[in-house]
Amino acid sequence: MSGIPVWAQLIYLLAAVCFILALKGLSSPRHARRGNAVGAVGAVVACVVVFFYGHLHHVPAILVAIAVGTAVGFVGARRVQMTQMPQLVALFNGVGGGAAALVALLELADLLDSSGDSSGAHVAKFTLAATTFTILVGSVSFAGSLVTFAKLQELMTSRPVVFRGLPVAFALSLVAAVVLAVLVVTQPALYLGAILAVVGLLLGVLLVLPVGGADVPIVISLLNAFTGLTVAAGGYVLDNTLLLVAGTLVGASGTFLTKLMASAMGRSVVNILFGALRGGSTLGAGVASDRPVRSAGPEDVAILLAYAHRVIVVPGYGLAVAQAQHTLRELVDLLGERGIKVDYAIHPVAGRMPGHMNVLLAEAQVPYEQLREMDDINPEFKQTDVVLVVGANDVVNPAAKTTPGAPIYGMPILHADEAQQVVFMKRSMRPGFAGIENQLLFDPRTTLLFGDAKDSLGKILSAVKAL
Repeated sequence: MSGIPVWAQLIYLLAAVCFILALKGLSSPRHARRGNAVGAVGAVVACVVVFFYGHLHHVPAILVAIAVGTAVGFVGARRVQMTQMPQLVALFNGVGGGAAALVALLELADLLDSSGDSSGAHVAKFTLAATTFTILVGSVSFAGSLVTFAKLQELMTSRPVVFRGLPVAFALSLVAAVVLAVLVVTQPALYLGAILAVVGLLLGVLLVLPVGGADVPIVISLLNAFTGLTVAAGGYVLDNTLLLVAGTLVGASGTFLTKLMASAMGRSVVNILFGALRGGSTLGAGVASDRPVRSAGPEDVAILLAYAHRVIVVPGYGLAVAQAQHTLRELVDLLGERGIKVDYAIHPVAGRMPGHMNVLLAEAQVPYEQLREMDDINPEFKQTDVVLVVGANDVVNPAAKTTPGAPIYGMPILHADEAQQVVFMKRSMRPGFAGIENQLLFDPRTTLLFGDAKDSLGKILSAVKAL
């Protein structure tokens, strides 16, 4: 960064500190809003300061692009529903990877022009390697993120897409990517970089197609780490330390988060990515069962809750879909006023992204003290009178403990099956996101309440008030 004045470098250092503090703040729901704001301030400052020292070309076009991007981002963020937040994250991540790949392609052209030799013989090999890495991994992240978006948005099936010859196609694409990457470094040419980008796009699609069900959020986290690494490599190519720091933070945190989520699912990242090729990853039937179950009305559930001493609520994606978090909080507050101890059991992968349930319930102003993590609350299920499962399924499915060969076998779950009574609030008997049947639904201690979660919780709330 020798061409950057000292005052600008100091501001970049301050922005980097903001990014670090932002990550620290995001580690807790209590400080997440503040951490997000600190990170946003650091990003804005980093973008603005370059206008005061850089010798920029096409400034009007840059300002127009910033204005359009700001408008689209602001409107999109304001309108997106909480249930669609994972899709938004996937899109943002894909845009970041795609932007990094495009910048790297442009930088490759500049490197060849500035060297005065079309063969690139005078360009530092490490710089070429970093550029090549950014093009390839950024393209993989862009295409893969678009596929995860399509799966979560149900523009395509969320189940694994496997076809004959997929392993061969993936292997050939990977080999082609490696060969092209070596050629770009040893015999640099812009057309080779462009072909490498296309192969990277194909590789990203083939990487994510076999992933399905509950594994999609983990792949989003992995692709986020990929994008971070491309930004870090791009920072080296552009001689920008701030990009290097920011990309490294995203890459490291995304990798760590991917490992934690995979551990929470009881599986390895390799199994999540390639398990479907052996028929062993999130391959559920996805068909509603016609086996008999015990069902009840809102009044019966209200009696169970009102006369309990200990209640645990297990929220899931269905709660987010119904936008029922505010009604649920009112019910929990009412039970608390009557001396009933109530907590929320939060599984690490509840919903469709890490922290999804925490954010959803924080939006309804649920006290942080009532949000209990899985390892903390699991020992208390045996002393619980009623477990109220609202829109969750896979995270309480005993098949994870009892059925070897099941897609979720080995995944740590919430021990709802150990409680005295379980109330399941579901729209239908359709299986959860992993696409397999939940044996807990047929347990003699389980009662099902069918219907929209918000409507059903409203009726339960009214019935409890009437008791």
